[in-house]
Amino acid sequence: MQNKLNSIVKPLLMGPGPSCVSDSVYQALSKPTLGHLDPEFIALMDDIKIYIRKLIQTENQLTVPISGTGSAGMETCFVNLIERGDQVLILINGVFGTRMEDVAQRLGAEVDSLKFEWGTPVILDSVREQLAQ
Repeated sequence: MQNKLNSIVKPLLMGPGPSCVSDSVYQALSKPTLGHLDPEFIALMDDIKIYIRKLIQTENQLTVPISGTGSAGMETCFVNLIERGDQVLILINGVFGTRMEDVAQRLGAEVDSLKFEWGTPVILDSVREQLAQ
């Protein structure tokens, strides 16, 4: 039986994910897997967290990398920042804006949505007007 994976030509992926990775990433993926409590993994994660804190300009020791989709990242932020009763303005110009609206509503926020035609830029003057109310 022939392994069909060997016949795949390296594609150029231009979408939001999955994405192309470099040969160095493939090499790293061939290394042994570490458990999340392995001392080597903990040391590696500590190093990564130092660079993440520099990147996002924070000293918060609870900063951790999370692997996931853009929607997972958005929901992670919302769950940690929005509390029941918070007033939230959501700008909607596509599917991700509608997801933000849904997540904020499920969290119990008082959601005000400003909708624009899908795929068009938000109009900053409209946002300023809405925030001034």
